[in-house]
Amino acid sequence: MLRAAKEVVTIDTAAQTLGLDRPAAAKLLSRWRSQGWLRRVGHGLYVSVPLDLAASEQVVEDPWVLVPTLFGQCYIGGWTAAHHWELTEQLFNETVVFTTRRISDKRVTAQGVVFLLHHAAKKRLFGLKPVWRGTTRVNVSDPSRTLIDMLAMPDTGGGIDHVADCLATHLNTLAYDRSLLIRYAEQFGNGAIFKRLGFLAETRLHDQALAALCRERLTKGYTRLDPALSCKVLVTAWRLWVPARWKRGAA
Repeated sequence: MLRAAKEVVTIDTAAQTLGLDRPAAAKLLSRWRSQGWLRRVGHGLYVSVPLDLAASEQVVEDPWVLVPTLFGQCYIGGWTAAHHWELTEQLFNETVVFTTRRISDKRVTAQGVVFLLHHAAKKRLFGLKPVWRGTTRVNVSDPSRTLIDMLAMPDTGGGIDHVADCLATHLNTLAYDRSLLIRYAEQFGNGAIFKRLGFLAETRLHDQALAALCRERLTKGYTRLDPALSCKVLVTAWRLWVPARWKRGAA
């Protein structure tokens, strides 16, 4: 059962595999942990420890295999998905995860890996692609959905400048589908997405067709291009406050 730290071992799977009742399985896993054969990664969750990594804090080669068991109904998104789909070459230390579970701690460390958690309503579990990491199936937001999430929450994409770069990269790929971006934005149900996407389409991407589709869907009210930035210039055409350094691009 102890297979080279590639899977998460739960009490239930141990009980089923070894033909034990649950309390006996729990005691056995706890004993193996005390003997150094297992490492605890969550409540009732363990991973095996390869001999050559016994002294290491991180014994899981691929931290993605932890995600489904640790966070339940969830998917990997934001800058982590952007790097997976080659929308960016920039590496981030934290792994972004969207989960339907209630979140008490937005920053969780397991096996030396930091996971940044964001709550996602079940109705927003769309635009996902399953990928296999060994025998573990992990959901990842597809390129278009990744961009929609980052436009809705620029902090999950490393800030609006990085989001704009990812969007520009996507524009030059065969996967680029403006109608899919629009459909996902409508399904997401956040008017700020159309304001940010339309503004970027017009000023950075020079995709007037995409800008026109966003303009048709503008909602009332004003928002900021990036809530984390000082946005003091109002672009009335997009009902958007932008940083002063973006003023020339907004003209």
